[in-house]
Amino acid sequence: MLKLYDFPQCPFGQKTRIVLAEKQLDWQMVLVDLRKNEQHSPEFAALSPFHKVPVLVDDEEGDGRTVIYDSTVINEFLEDEYPEPPLLPQGDSAGRARIRQLEDYADTAFTLSAGTYLIEHAKQAAERDPERLRRAKEEVDRALLLLDRELAGREYLGGTFSLADAAFAPRLMLLVNRGVPFPEGTRSLRGYVDRLRNRESIRRLEGL
Repeated sequence: MLKLYDFPQCPFGQKTRIVLAEKQLDWQMVLVDLRKNEQHSPEFAALSPFHKVPVLVDDEEGDGRTVIYDSTVINEFLEDEYPEPPLLPQGDSAGRARIRQLEDYADTAFTLSAGTYLIEHAKQAAERDPERLRRAKEEVDRALLLLDRELAGREYLGGTFSLADAAFAPRLMLLVNRGVPFPEGTRSLRGYVDRLRNRESIRRLEGL
């Protein structure tokens, strides 16, 4: 049985939940309530030395227990163990590298800057940090323009749905649902959002 230690609103956990849904796997959610600092409990620290969700535990009978932390590593494990449907280009090492680079960009640049923007934007005007808000919006717009370029002529970032799409989707859909405007001319991105919205794996997410 696969167990995912996670918090519903965590975008990195959402990224892994999308992959679990795309591969139609049975799994059990174990709540780690970040609001109560449960990520610092001794029990969770034994699974995640950096006190971060998500963590995947695979308790396969006869094969022992596999514990994996970090959403990127978890999703690569799921791709290896459950290769259908494939979420990386098959027989194309350059294509696989491209998807991994886009996933890394989503994690290290887009997701964090989008989160900062959404937090600041949700504050009352008098409480906002205008400079922090401006910088975050610039980073978000840069990522959205990159996405639009990468999507030119493609339905998804990998042609078909990929690990990179799973990484971008949580914060991208939250930006859309909060009414954050896209940069002008991002026509490919707008159609992409519609396709994501119609995927069952995206509709299952909580907190968007």
